[in-house]
Amino acid sequence: MTFAEFEHRAHEIFDAIPPELRGGVEYVAVSEEAVPHPELPEVYTLGECATGELDLGMETPETLRSGVHLYYGSFVALAELDPEFDWEGELHETVVHEVRHHRESTAGEDALEEFDYAADENFKRREGLPFDPLFYRSGEPLDEGGWDVDGDVFVEIELTLAQFDRMKEVQAEVGGKLVSLPRPERLGDMAFMYLEGFGHGPVETAVVLVRRRGFGESFRGLFHREEPDVGEWSVEPEDWFLVGD
Repeated sequence: MTFAEFEHRAHEIFDAIPPELRGGVEYVAVSEEAVPHPELPEVYTLGECATGELDLGMETPETLRSGVHLYYGSFVALAELDPEFDWEGELHETVVHEVRHHRESTAGEDALEEFDYAADENFKRREGLPFDPLFYRSGEPLDEGGWDVDGDVFVEIELTLAQFDRMKEVQAEVGGKLVSLPRPERLGDMAFMYLEGFGHGPVETAVVLVRRRGFGESFRGLFHREEPDVGEWSVEPEDWFLVGD
């Protein structure tokens, strides 16, 4: 997609959002700039909502306006990394995402910022980098239980070490289905068990065992004192099954 096509389509998408749903976002602007993430490789900022800008083009210079800023160069960089990059889908999602971000920020809500945090931490996990093991709790809650982070699903089971020692297998409800899988070798503080073949394509499904701490012992507080003991295991399709099938 050329820059001119990109800019034209961005305005079409923005104009299609009813004014009452924009929540004060007045315009969309497109830059040829690429904005890479300061720490994560191959991650780029596609857009952001500038809230309360001074509009020097208006007669009253102190007039404040908010708008969506899109970075065409970031889209180009991601398209070069992914031959199947969906220009239309990513552009539409970015415009709507930033408008929603503005609405939630002005309303004093932080759900979207938390989800952005979860997405960053999930990327670190996938890349084998250190990550916050409780990141998924900032994802999108699922009706059937668990959390969704960029399509990956995380279902949590909290238990004591004594309960873990008595277990012969782990059973968890995933996507409305009861799944049985082998108990991991050890619990530690947390154990991520990835169900290979449960999802489709690059989507991952994980059952996460969390060791229940004693009274007055905060799990996140523990993380500030020492490195958490987090294990990760892949469970092959032949090693897990749906209960009742």
